[in-house]
Amino acid sequence: MTDIVGRYDDRNKLNDLTGKEWLKSTKSFFLSKKCIDDKPAFNHPAPFLIKDIERMISLFTKERMTVLDPFMGSGTTTLASYNLNRKSIGIDLSKEYKQLALKRFKQKGIIGSKDFKYIVGDSLKEIPKLNAVDYIITSPPYHNILKNNSNGLRKDSSVKGYRSGSRIGVKYYSDKQNDLGNQKSYNDFLLLFQKIMEQAFNKLRSNKYCSIVISNFTVDKKEICVQADVIKLLCDIGFEFVGTIILLQDNKPLYPFGYPYSFKINHMHQNIINFKKTEK
Repeated sequence: MTDIVGRYDDRNKLNDLTGKEWLKSTKSFFLSKKCIDDKPAFNHPAPFLIKDIERMISLFTKERMTVLDPFMGSGTTTLASYNLNRKSIGIDLSKEYKQLALKRFKQKGIIGSKDFKYIVGDSLKEIPKLNAVDYIITSPPYHNILKNNSNGLRKDSSVKGYRSGSRIGVKYYSDKQNDLGNQKSYNDFLLLFQKIMEQAFNKLRSNKYCSIVISNFTVDKKEICVQADVIKLLCDIGFEFVGTIILLQDNKPLYPFGYPYSFKINHMHQNIINFKKTEK
């Protein structure tokens, strides 16, 4: 069938995109895009934006396939999946964030849907209970950066329907020992994340994809190339690295970190690091 967005190829087993749509999706960057349904998520310290996740889900799944988010938070992955007629499973340690997600779902008329499941629990224990999934997309806690002393670094513009930055003040996820955000060291964070992703790998169908949304960050005031570490640990699990898409977030405010003594970078993008589970 042909239309203004191109022709769909019946050999396409990955997604429902036409050739032109597929080609556009292979760009190594895209601009983050807001919508009005993002606003309720601003009570979460680091929410996804729905349109950004829709773009990734549409690239790596077909309708009725199942998407897993092991760190579901405010429920954006489910909203994006629902909008695209996909099923979704989310896991999070926080009952509070589940209630926030359910409130968002209710506002969109998603009530008691058989097409989504939100599990409150530890992903390390809950993922092994699941059936196979077709795509994984998630953004893990960024080690312990929400527990720093940079009080009030993010401006609240939610009255206008957006927020200039990822968080307000230093609100962190939880005090639970099994929270990735509470690990004593960066190495402990990586080891726990690897254990969780090993379980996720086991549940991902062969020749399907996984996307990790994460930026680089500082540890003990030193900039860390987190992307490199994430790629190594997922490849050690058995994933194949297939490339990074840069999610540009040009609406974030600039702060004079280090000025006028030394260069300190302002992170204005997220790395969407993509992997494939290839058949052996």
